Amino acid sequence: MELTRRDALLALAGGGLVASAAFAEGRTDDPATELTDEDRETLLAIAEVLYPSSVTVTETFVETYVLGRQAVDGSYLGGLGEALTAIRATSRRETGRGFASNGRGLRNDVLRETGADRAYADPDGTVAQRIRYYVVDELLYALYTTPKGAELVGSENPKGYPGGVDAYQRTPMGE
Repeated sequence: MELTRRDALLALAGGGLVASAAFAEGRTDDPATELTDEDRETLLAIAEVLYPSSVTVTETFVETYVLGRQAVDGSYLGGLGEALTAIRATSRRETGRGFASNGRGLRNDVLRETGADRAYADPDGTVAQRIRYYVVDELLYALYTTPKGAELVGSENPKGYPGGVDAYQRTPMGE
């Protein structure tokens, strides 16, 4: 299953972030609202670790979602950039290489080394809490609020997605 720009817009709209979906659709040329190439590469590498192997992560999915979040929270890219910098620093310290150049298993180890897997999300907390907030939870939210991602966990009609009358009048899958 490949995640597209449309999926990212559905995730934003499904989360009540309609204005951010509109912004992401009509992007600006303001460099303060753009991802760096290094941040984009790191986010894609992290998504490959977090998402099931049946999901193909695309650059447009990740970038559209992140820029949509920036439209709602002007400080989002700053916090995200700091969290990604911390992940890359941990990777260099632990493996001697950049995060994205590691294999999937080693990337997972680096993420665990940051402590984000044990931290609760807090945008103003410790480095691990900020990584959890800005990176891990946001990427997971982006996936599982899309109809494609929700289907992976048995939810045919994720919150905010207009699945229609048919979606709630059928019996759940597997019954």
